[in-house]
Amino acid sequence: MSAATIVSLPDQSTARIPKMNFLTKENGLLSWLLTGDHKRIATLYLISITFFFFIGGSLAGLIRLELLTPQTSLMAADTYNKVFTMHGVIMVFLFLVPSVPATIGNFVIPMMVGAKDLALPKVNLLSWYLYIIAGFMVIYTMAAGGVDTGWTFTSPLSTHYLNTHVISTGLAIFVAGFSSIFTGLNFIVTIHKMRCPGMTWFRLPLFVWANYAASILMVLGTPVLAITLVLVVLERTVHIGVFDPAYGGDPILFQHLFWFYSHPAVYIMILPGMGVISEVISTFSRKRVFGYTAVAFSSVAIAVFGFFVWAHHMFIMGISNYAALVFSLLTMLVAVPSAIKIFNWAFTLYKGSITFETPMLYAFGFMGLFTIGGMTGVFLGSTGTDIHLTETYFIVAHFHFVMVGGMLMAFLSGIHFWWPKWTGRMYPEKISQFAAVVTFIGFNFTFFPQFILGTLGMPRRYAAYPPEFQALNVFSTAGATILGVGYLLPVLYLTWSLKYGAIAGNNPWQATGLEWQTQSPPLTENFLETPIMDHEAYDYEWLEQQQQKEVASVG
Repeated sequence: MSAATIVSLPDQSTARIPKMNFLTKENGLLSWLLTGDHKRIATLYLISITFFFFIGGSLAGLIRLELLTPQTSLMAADTYNKVFTMHGVIMVFLFLVPSVPATIGNFVIPMMVGAKDLALPKVNLLSWYLYIIAGFMVIYTMAAGGVDTGWTFTSPLSTHYLNTHVISTGLAIFVAGFSSIFTGLNFIVTIHKMRCPGMTWFRLPLFVWANYAASILMVLGTPVLAITLVLVVLERTVHIGVFDPAYGGDPILFQHLFWFYSHPAVYIMILPGMGVISEVISTFSRKRVFGYTAVAFSSVAIAVFGFFVWAHHMFIMGISNYAALVFSLLTMLVAVPSAIKIFNWAFTLYKGSITFETPMLYAFGFMGLFTIGGMTGVFLGSTGTDIHLTETYFIVAHFHFVMVGGMLMAFLSGIHFWWPKWTGRMYPEKISQFAAVVTFIGFNFTFFPQFILGTLGMPRRYAAYPPEFQALNVFSTAGATILGVGYLLPVLYLTWSLKYGAIAGNNPWQATGLEWQTQSPPLTENFLETPIMDHEAYDYEWLEQQQQKEVASVG
């Protein structure tokens, strides 16, 4: 049997998880802490990221409890500032940025391109250690009293000596940035140099294209943030006068540097999630992604445009009307490649053999929430409406629809999609479908009222607000409770499935990627022989032919 042959789903009554796989080949804590296996490192990342997600989510719960009443009741205003700052720092830099690339990307990209590992295994492990160091630095900051500048570290708040623990938090993000750079560099080298025979650029899965584009952003954009934070630290310690007007600095320069990274960071977060959706939509509609080439190049276009739209965050910061007009136009243009993806996924579904397994439900949730988030971004890209809406809860809702509604739905879709390959076990389908629906409903109940609050003028980052906004805030907090249940359920049933889940077999979804041609869980070396890619990506006719040949050979 050739290495490229698809093996049909085994009989569940007789199937067994292979005794030798990446989870069992070596035992002991050191075998994990010193591993070079990309799959084990992905598992370490998954555990770590889940831990920090629930810390950040708990802080979000405190925010919503405080906002149940118009006046401060649960915490003082300065404590509230620290809570929402730490929530933003943890969720952005310790969850959203690394979530899909460091977990799912680490796990499947080498198998998708037919490689035995990432190009730089030791660098891959180092990236995890840097992530953990950054995470503990953030926890230290929380224990020491927190930071109260907002997660954007806006100058002069971040450069003013009275504000707390800015240096430790900035250095934590600096370290996390190097973790991100190492991950992106590893992906770029692997995709360029380690593709198996026959794996041309236009046979690559779209998940690989999306992570490749995000990796370019990681490698080119993250150093700008690192330099900016180092300058903040130097300004607070030796008063060099870069951003602080008291020392001859310019706070607008901080805005330019921070957003030059932070807007591309939005695409670092969302592009890998878009890659997940391409895989899931194709698999559960049994069709090649419509306009494969356009979707692939749209990922690259998003990465390129991402570097030219940063100043749309600065329409009220003092930039010229001409600059605002240019950046407004560029912001509208960046919506085009994103719209290409949404429309092409919709055309992929057209006349497809659609099934509604859990990954597909999360993918539908992504499409709906990301579309709303993207459309509301048009209002913020227009100078006239942005002046009214900026610094209100409209911004909070827009950001969460894109990053949490979009990115987190994609992350959960990907985890459910590749979980059988990762663990060799299936999860309970009905409960997981219920969790997907609860998450979608809870998210809309939480954040849609915030669009209305923002339009009415409620400012963000305030612990107290006018009483007329209370009803919508209560509604939002009630939705957050539902959303919390939706996020907790997958942790419970996926953990349960590790021991009690049904045996998955090698290819439970009957997908076409090379990762589904390995055993579940995979061997440490992924493939016994180097596979040969002898068909186009998402070729379901080829898959059916291979299965028929397998059945004939067994007969």
